[in-house]
Amino acid sequence: MVKHTADIYDKIKALISQGETSEVESKSARGGFPGSFWESYSAFANTNGGTIVLGVAEKGNRFLLDGLTEDAVVRYKKTFWDCAHNKGKISVCLPHESDVRIEKIEEAYIMICHIPRASYELRPVYVTPNPFGNTYRRNHEGDYLCTDAEVRRMFADADHDRHPQDGRILSGFVFERDIDMESLHQYRQTLASLQPSHPWVGISDMDFLKKLGAYATEYETGKEGFTLAGILMFGKYDSITNNSGNPMYFVDYRERIGTDNPDVRWTNRIYPDGLWEANLYQFYIRVYNRLIQSLPRPFMMKDGIRQEETPAHDAVREALINCIIHQDVNAMGHIIVECTDDCLVFRNQGTMLISEQQYFEGGRSICRNPILQKMFMRLGRAEKAGSGVDKIVSGWRSLGLPLPTITEETRPDYVVLTMQLNTKPHKKTPQENNPRKPHKKTPQENNPRKQPKKDLRRRQLLEFCNEAKLLVEIMQHLGLKDRKNVVNVYINPMIDAGMLAMTEPNNPTSRNQMYVTVKDIHKKE
Repeated sequence: MVKHTADIYDKIKALISQGETSEVESKSARGGFPGSFWESYSAFANTNGGTIVLGVAEKGNRFLLDGLTEDAVVRYKKTFWDCAHNKGKISVCLPHESDVRIEKIEEAYIMICHIPRASYELRPVYVTPNPFGNTYRRNHEGDYLCTDAEVRRMFADADHDRHPQDGRILSGFVFERDIDMESLHQYRQTLASLQPSHPWVGISDMDFLKKLGAYATEYETGKEGFTLAGILMFGKYDSITNNSGNPMYFVDYRERIGTDNPDVRWTNRIYPDGLWEANLYQFYIRVYNRLIQSLPRPFMMKDGIRQEETPAHDAVREALINCIIHQDVNAMGHIIVECTDDCLVFRNQGTMLISEQQYFEGGRSICRNPILQKMFMRLGRAEKAGSGVDKIVSGWRSLGLPLPTITEETRPDYVVLTMQLNTKPHKKTPQENNPRKPHKKTPQENNPRKQPKKDLRRRQLLEFCNEAKLLVEIMQHLGLKDRKNVVNVYINPMIDAGMLAMTEPNNPTSRNQMYVTVKDIHKKE
């Protein structure tokens, strides 16, 4: 094995064309083409793509070259392409010729293979002919084996064009018992005020629901009834959560504004508390009206008429509707919207059907719940042509705020859209205006700034871990990306101090390891 050099990893990174790649996996090939290569291939394809570097071993954060010859790497490249086109080895060949190449570092050769993110139609990507037990995904811990339920959700997404989940016809639901008339009539009144001459304005409630897609008939089977979309949008909460509907349904708005009191968890909360019919339409109305309270209302004129709403209002509305219509009702979890002094966060269960790059490029609309999408579109809300993202971005830029970010979390799966709420313009310091002349701070200058930030994050971590949380959830909550730094600076010292505890103390490196505040453990005991 070639002697380790400190800059090997930097050299490898320089050779990799990142593109959409967010992760790099190194694999030793001294004993032949590694079988684990295909597990990582599957994992990257089913998540956000990545790059596999063959011929490099990683040990204790040190990268060592295998010392492979050019002939050996050429053979491995042929082996790769032979297997990539063999459905008995991997279900689909994703890379192009330009994605796989041989490079030389010092006196050794390596193979760099970029694995693109698979489009939703091609997922799951799996090893061997059987997807169950052979499908992988990626998280911060590495590759993990998907459960059968996760595999089935991927197949459902692949077929969502023909069988959208919100179009499923439910059995046993009836108009009089299961539809909330107040919600339906609110919706109809809004439509009538926007389009007074619309032909649907004067028809009966039942005919209106049929036109809207809330009630449907399958021509092939003759089966008819309320669709899942209809019950979610206009149903009574007890009807929605019936075993014949969506028993895991839950919606949650959490607001924490204008308080530094650590004992105050939320200053306002909207969730199914029995005081209102918690269907999607009522949730949308209530939450939108709360969210816009955080936005400035500048004086704007258009054609001589004062405009109460701004592009920022459009951005918030689109973000909220996107959160609702893109949820995966078959995934673990539920819709969560959070509003703090710092940001708005929209979380919906499931995964993205397009990549992050495609999301921000816009122009492509792939909606998991197209009937719900059409229901909002009838009211002039939601965008089908992929321009909704443009409204989110441009609306936020109109306030001079940072570009919204979107991330995917795993186990459980969530799509998280974060919109920063810092309306005060950032004033550049002389140092930022002249970055070529860095000022090296003394320890005395650094300590007063760093210590309070650490203390604040510790308090945030303790509050967040009132319920057991995975490390990846903690990192997301703190806004930190360096896993080892979070563990070494926060997690381990807080465990040693008796502030945090592991849920699996006998297996510290378990992928299912979670952390919880000690006071909650005492309460449960």
